Amino acid sequence: QDPTAAHYMFPDDPYLMPRNAASARLYSLSKESGRNAARYIIKKFPQYFDKMTSEPNIPCLMPEFLTPQIEGVSEEALKERIHLRRVKDSVDLFDQLVQAGTPVSLETTNSLLDLLCFYGDGESTPENEEEKKEDLEEPGVNASEQKAPKRQFQRGSQSSGSRWRENNNAERIFKIMPERNAHSYCTMIRGMVKHGASAKAYDMYIDLLNERHKADVQTFNALITAVPYLKERFLERWELAKVFLNHMAQQEVQPNLLTFNALLKTLRRCGGVGRSMSLLVIKEMEALGIEPSLATYDHLLFIFYRGGDLSSSGIISEVLDNVQKRSFTAQDPDDANFFATAMQVCCDLKDIKLAYRLNKAMEKGDNWKFLDMDRLNAYWSKFFSLLCMMEQIDVVLKWYKEMPPSLFYPTPKNILDLLQALDAANHLEAIPSVWEDVKRLGFNRRQDLLEELLSLMSREQHPEEIQVAFAKCAEDIKAVHEQSGREQVSLEWTGSALGCIALLFSRAGRTQDAWYVNTMERFQQINRIPTDQVMEEFFNCAKQTNCPDEAIKLVKLAASLGLPSSQRLKSRTEKEFELSEKQK
Repeated sequence: QDPTAAHYMFPDDPYLMPRNAASARLYSLSKESGRNAARYIIKKFPQYFDKMTSEPNIPCLMPEFLTPQIEGVSEEALKERIHLRRVKDSVDLFDQLVQAGTPVSLETTNSLLDLLCFYGDGESTPENEEEKKEDLEEPGVNASEQKAPKRQFQRGSQSSGSRWRENNNAERIFKIMPERNAHSYCTMIRGMVKHGASAKAYDMYIDLLNERHKADVQTFNALITAVPYLKERFLERWELAKVFLNHMAQQEVQPNLLTFNALLKTLRRCGGVGRSMSLLVIKEMEALGIEPSLATYDHLLFIFYRGGDLSSSGIISEVLDNVQKRSFTAQDPDDANFFATAMQVCCDLKDIKLAYRLNKAMEKGDNWKFLDMDRLNAYWSKFFSLLCMMEQIDVVLKWYKEMPPSLFYPTPKNILDLLQALDAANHLEAIPSVWEDVKRLGFNRRQDLLEELLSLMSREQHPEEIQVAFAKCAEDIKAVHEQSGREQVSLEWTGSALGCIALLFSRAGRTQDAWYVNTMERFQQINRIPTDQVMEEFFNCAKQTNCPDEAIKLVKLAASLGLPSSQRLKSRTEKEFELSEKQK
């Protein structure tokens, strides 16, 4: 793999490749937005895309025909519109059939319910083709609590996705159905859970039991997922989940992987109860011969390491033992979260060996496919921060050379971590190359980065060659502060930044540049006071070059700013320089 190449989705052109994670995300979303726009145009104006001239003609690569071919009011026309996922047209045609007294078969009505419950009674679009991720986490809950915070709890409401409207088309059609079977009830339950009406879904499940129907495994999975929205206390949530599991046993419904993942996802929101019960769930999976997926391990890590709790450090080691043995395939939407979650745990534990094991597992087989653009950057960003914290500087620089931009784009925090690692290893001569990367990444206007760079470069005296390179960096930073344009505001000078740049210029022998920066007007303009170190360093520079005029300017600057060091600088000037009468 070429470490200098960007992700394969981007054009191999230096002007079109993203500079940082934000632009990479923007470019990738732009490409997907373009695809969605093309799909919309084809769907909206199909009459302009009816010429299929490709040779050879490969049907699976051709666009779908999305225009209804069956005219009139009939059940066959309704089936076609349901197949084409035309929600509004399907509902209108169903109403016309009912008004005309034409009976609609139970199978077709159930298919219409499937469509309505999937899309939440809204029209299908490219944006909502995919399942929206449901956030079932309650951050910041103490594991010892026995009751969930009320501000986080709302009965029957979920935090994301479209809402289930009262008396919507799905409910209306369900009520007027002459007969209903288990499929009808199960579809309604899953749709209500999916779109945030958990309390209604539970009531519908009670109706299903009263009608002596049996739910299928997908319906039980949805109900178990909805448990945190039905009960407030942690123990009550676990008890309700057990009720659903017992009903599965009574109805002879065999649980599958998604059942156990839904149960673990609910246990994530059960505090200490979840921690005590989660391992029993894993053992039950093993007893049934069900292999865990990455989502299973992701839920397990969250349960045991939530809130930075590091008391269960053995769990992640056992998880990695199992993950390293397999190449996983996607079986659960939450599978994609595992690697980023596990790397965060490694960072919290500050265990670089676990991180290396996790990285080896990620590279096994097709496991790397679980990391999309955002998760890939988050994963490698955490890994690099851990490297900077725990590894030798040579190893850190080797990874830093190979990782961006092929694997990830460093964040400002990654650059700060790298600078701290260079400082700890006394390897500050690498700062100029880091500064070049900062400019390339577009972070050269980040005040925190500029302050850290200047602070490290100016803290100690270095050999002449390094000081010259530092002065060049200082010149770039000074230019960044002074540049302004129509689209950007000039950076505000701080006293420390101004003083550090003056120090770097003076140590490199660039006295005139240093004095230009360290002018009386500049410090007065920003209402800042230069430090004694800056004044002493500049005075020594004037002494080395035997420039009494510069020393006198310095004394005047100190006096005008009312610095305590002004009298001392005046005495040194009189003693260490030969002054003319006019200068005296």
